[in-house]
Amino acid sequence: MEAEQTRPPTLTEAIVPIAALMILVAASYYLFGDMSISGPTQVALVLAAMIGVLVGRRCGHTLEELNAAAVASVSSGIGAIFILFAVGALIGTWAMSGTLVAMVYYGLQLLSPNYFYATAALMTAVVSASIGTSWTTVGTVGIGLMGISQSMGLDPAITAGAVISGAYFGDTSSPVSDTANLAAGVTGTKLYHHLFETALISGLALAITLVAFWTLGSPGHFDPIDTTAKIVGAFRITPWLFLPLILVALLAFFKFPPFTAIFGGALAGGLLAVIVAPDRVITFAGGTEDVPAGVALLKGTWLALASGYKSTTGIAALDQLASRGGMASMLDTIWLVIAALAFGGIVEKAGVLERVIRPVIDAVKSTGSLIASLVASVFATNIVTGDQYIALVMPARMFKPAFAERGYDPVVLSRTVAASATPSSALIPWNSCGAYMAATLGVATFHYAPYAIFNYTVPLLTILLAYAGRRMFRTSGTSQPTPVQ
Repeated sequence: MEAEQTRPPTLTEAIVPIAALMILVAASYYLFGDMSISGPTQVALVLAAMIGVLVGRRCGHTLEELNAAAVASVSSGIGAIFILFAVGALIGTWAMSGTLVAMVYYGLQLLSPNYFYATAALMTAVVSASIGTSWTTVGTVGIGLMGISQSMGLDPAITAGAVISGAYFGDTSSPVSDTANLAAGVTGTKLYHHLFETALISGLALAITLVAFWTLGSPGHFDPIDTTAKIVGAFRITPWLFLPLILVALLAFFKFPPFTAIFGGALAGGLLAVIVAPDRVITFAGGTEDVPAGVALLKGTWLALASGYKSTTGIAALDQLASRGGMASMLDTIWLVIAALAFGGIVEKAGVLERVIRPVIDAVKSTGSLIASLVASVFATNIVTGDQYIALVMPARMFKPAFAERGYDPVVLSRTVAASATPSSALIPWNSCGAYMAATLGVATFHYAPYAIFNYTVPLLTILLAYAGRRMFRTSGTSQPTPVQ
């Protein structure tokens, strides 16, 4: 039987593939810089996966079992892969229709460099809290804010950090967030009890984040007249261009699947381009008098969905802003996600994570060290598996008996995993979330990570709360938890 043939890895065996991953990824970034995610990091992940296979074989697992684990892990990420394709398509058609440019046009008139970063974080926080998803928020409002930042000459890394910080506020504390519901479900916590506790920490972290971004503003006067004049000269700007954005927001609010909402917005952008700028679509398609207009319009829209839009206004800054998107633009990111998930599936099957985390659980003594160990384990799982859902579920299940033995209410566990698994996923380049954010916003993860202030403030506040002994509820004979004195 398999249980008799296999054994858990030793601690040394468990550390080997994790250490190999970190060394190979670091070498990739050292040798290739930002270009590392265009292939070298993927190779590093595949090599680390092969080392994981060797460890799994030493522990008695067959190649067929390890292969099946890798395939199953990659299969779990198919939803994220299709969302990436949808975002690429959306960016392409929104660039062609003028939706992205319209967002920049109106944003330049309303925003100032003095408070832009703080405003970007606040705007995305409100949107994400409403629709419950960081991915959709970043893929719509976030893209527009990046364009505004570019036109103002602001730092793209800080802007991306602000956008991501706000987007993850809703992902941790919105009642319609899938990760919030998962955290409550896997720990056996009532959803609104979990949300209330999470919102207290997330709200404080957001306040700290907004203050930090306010201080990072760029004092000075910015006159948008020249830029907006160029935009009006090349694009027909009208509020109607926001219809695809409104459609995506409505679909997300009514809990349509993310792929459906985002790809629906992409199709709406293509249709809008055909209506408001048919000449632009025909020109992009390379249409001639010999080709019927309807065929050229279809071809142009199809091209924008597949390979993105290329602007030819002759204004360099504007063409750079409006030339982007397409499903093809996401292929490097998808390759990265597949390689990371394959590695995660192999090491999970080999028992690497459980072997590394179990001694940590057994060693903790104080409340603070228990919470800190859980946060560290979640972050390590995010690094190793490349998937925020695995990082949320697996440590929660492993730590659940330890929390129960010490008499802590399940909400303490759910609050901790939610505050660490979801935000930290965006800080890891090969994690599906980090890869998505980098591909969508056009800023490497290593560049924006120092400015994703909310994403590391939330887990740090969670640890500080534990060491301070605040809101560390214990179960009692009643149905209501009582705080630790």
